[in-house]
Amino acid sequence: MPRLVMKFGGTSVADLDRIRNAATKVKREVDAGYEVAVVVSAMSGETNKLVGHVRDASASEGANHPGFYDAREYDAIVSSGEQVTSGLMALTLQEMGVPARSWQGWQVPVLTSDAHSTARILDIDTTNLDQKFDEGLHAVIAGFQGISEEGRITTLGRGGSDTTAVAFAAALGAERCDIYTDVDGVYTTDPRIEKGARKLDRISFEEMLELASLGAKVLQTRSVELAMQRKVKLMVRSSFSDDPGTLVCDEEEIVEKNVVSGIAAEKEQAKVTLLKVADKPGVAASIFGPLADNGVNVDMIIQNISEEGHTDMTFSCASDQVERAKSVLEGARDEIEYTEMIFDPGVAKVSIVGIGMRSHSGVAKTMFSALAADGVNIKVITTSEIKVSVLIDCKYMELAVQSLHAAFGLETA
Repeated sequence: MPRLVMKFGGTSVADLDRIRNAATKVKREVDAGYEVAVVVSAMSGETNKLVGHVRDASASEGANHPGFYDAREYDAIVSSGEQVTSGLMALTLQEMGVPARSWQGWQVPVLTSDAHSTARILDIDTTNLDQKFDEGLHAVIAGFQGISEEGRITTLGRGGSDTTAVAFAAALGAERCDIYTDVDGVYTTDPRIEKGARKLDRISFEEMLELASLGAKVLQTRSVELAMQRKVKLMVRSSFSDDPGTLVCDEEEIVEKNVVSGIAAEKEQAKVTLLKVADKPGVAASIFGPLADNGVNVDMIIQNISEEGHTDMTFSCASDQVERAKSVLEGARDEIEYTEMIFDPGVAKVSIVGIGMRSHSGVAKTMFSALAADGVNIKVITTSEIKVSVLIDCKYMELAVQSLHAAFGLETA
């Protein structure tokens, strides 16, 4: 029998009514002849509640810092949310006449690294699952969790259930991995910003990876990356309708390649500029090394042409990391040898993404002309083979998205 992995996020299993709704979708696939592995998240809000319990139990000074408390016990606690959901889903399926049992990460087992709270999957041994499939039992698997070589429960970090689902689809040789969420697919841009946003029938792994990394919230970056590596087809579908979703697949499976497939936008960005940095070997490492060591995630990086032995260095990061970046750079001032540090916290990042850019010229010209026509000034530009990103004033973000959506004809493409 063909196999299918179905993943349901927190909003899809938020209460018993929603679990029953999700179970009807599972039964439909079982009735269609699939052996189904269901991967579930904790009920919506449950993980936050459990994290709060951890912090309350670690009430000493500094307890709000994830590294303060025993991460092994943290994982044991926060993983319990998925354990509850998997049991409830299995019971609900049984009531519907679908033979099913729940599986925790350690029961499968899902072997992970020992980086508690941010573990990575090393291997999934499907021997136990295969045996139960042969006995006619479908699987309900707790997402987000595994077990380390030391025998301790581990968790994969926020969004880890998507990664769990993709990993199981690869390990089980599933025909597809369906990700059920509160949206019915991947759109050309955020429909809350642009009413003409259109749902895509298909999108390539590369495009989806870029959009996920640029702020699109439909799929987690890690899960798309793994799907691309293991050639696992993903289908993004709604838990609350039966409408067709969006297939995320290899570029070769997309006949008509749009020049631009989607537009991503992300608020709460900051632009940081170091003026007159000493232009010498190792200066970039002296800037970005300490930032990385202190957990500042740097995005766009621009270096100006050197003049009289000095250069200006500009980068972007999330607004909530500005104070940390400022502290780190002030501490490294003697080594970096900059004269002034300038922060601009009121910026947004807007990006166009499309595999068709590889074979079409004039994409950047169209983008910049459209923004100029609407009076949107560009502060920073970066490009890759299938992406162009700009930093602009945050107040122009929605206007920029709407302008670009129209300029590339995405509402009718």
